[in-house]
Amino acid sequence: MGDMMPLNVLPDDFYSQFLSTIAVNRTDDAIRTLMPLETRPGLISLLVGKPNSASFPITSLSFTAQDPVDPSKEIPIQLTPEELAVGLQYSPTIGIPELTDWLYQLQEASHGRKRGEGWTLSVGNGSQDLIYKAVTSFVNPGDSVLLETPLYAGVIPLFQTIQCDIHEIATDAQGICYGCNPTGMTASLERRLEVLRLAHEHNFIIFEDDPYYYVYVYYGTSPKPPSYFSLEREQATVGRVLRFDSLSKVLSSGLRLGFASGPAALMTAINRHSTNANLQPNSMAQVLAIAVLSRWGHKGFFEHTERVSQLYRARRDVFEDALRRHLTGLVEWTTPVSGMFMWFKLLLTEGEEDGEGDSEAAIRTHAFERGVLALPGTVFLPSGRKTAYARASFSLLEPDQVDEALRRLREAILDARNAAKK
Repeated sequence: MGDMMPLNVLPDDFYSQFLSTIAVNRTDDAIRTLMPLETRPGLISLLVGKPNSASFPITSLSFTAQDPVDPSKEIPIQLTPEELAVGLQYSPTIGIPELTDWLYQLQEASHGRKRGEGWTLSVGNGSQDLIYKAVTSFVNPGDSVLLETPLYAGVIPLFQTIQCDIHEIATDAQGICYGCNPTGMTASLERRLEVLRLAHEHNFIIFEDDPYYYVYVYYGTSPKPPSYFSLEREQATVGRVLRFDSLSKVLSSGLRLGFASGPAALMTAINRHSTNANLQPNSMAQVLAIAVLSRWGHKGFFEHTERVSQLYRARRDVFEDALRRHLTGLVEWTTPVSGMFMWFKLLLTEGEEDGEGDSEAAIRTHAFERGVLALPGTVFLPSGRKTAYARASFSLLEPDQVDEALRRLREAILDARNAAKK
């Protein structure tokens, strides 16, 4: 893809129509705007109220990380004084340069998108942080928003709070996104190309929230479909995809590090929100992450994520085997190709498998009383309508726990069936 014709990138002023009133009214932080100038050689800065490092009590930091090739081996990491100084101090709003440079290279390796092609990248305190900032920057009350359904329950309140006009777009085994939470499905190449075509035809922006991208590798037997971020490079004009990635699923959820990639004008709006809200992503978390990533290299990172994918595939298989043993005839499901969730339909009325029941009582009441905690499908639907589906996570449980949990769930479904007869 490196030798393709120059891209026809949408101009910055094209995106003015997509900015929310809040985003338009936000102003730059006068201090943060000038901070990049502090790196100019010979300049004496009287700008930022940075605490003197002599006041910081942490004087050294060392830890170990798995060898990405042989996880039984450990790589000792001792932060240099320079690395520690960066981690303990304020840092740029978009992320520390060492990490953003590494992530730009990752996006090229993963999606074929090179730096300088009309897009920029910013680090956030988890991808949820960046999604929240994007939603508030580009959505006004009353605006129409298309949301795949079901979708990650954690983003539904963002749109409901803004009181936008939500239109649910149904998904099936062919789409819409990579490793969808809760369904575990992924969109086919044909479905992605059709969505991109519609984005151009109807002038909308695609939010590609893809935290399970690196957990797809060994799930499916077919090749991983290219991302929207990658596919749009082949379109007549480029700049309708805003992509969200996460290090939570492959490095550490506690570090709270995600990154967004997209048109420069849209990223500027997100960065301006950051300067107004929390100044920057966590410096020390970034230093810890790049300390590991730089020593692994991109090759080591991909080797690590392949192993993570294998781990979750094995756990999925254990969970699915237990589903067959305990819940055949009581639930229906499609095998997930990514992620860490099983999305299944509860057959709550015996002999009426095509009927649409309501999993709410079965999951919240009967399953809980039997000692199982899961989520009814209604929480993944923006409308909150009833559904027979439920979501279960298989990321942490050992085989004996899975077996016991699904044995209990079987009893809970039978309880719900009996209650429905009364």
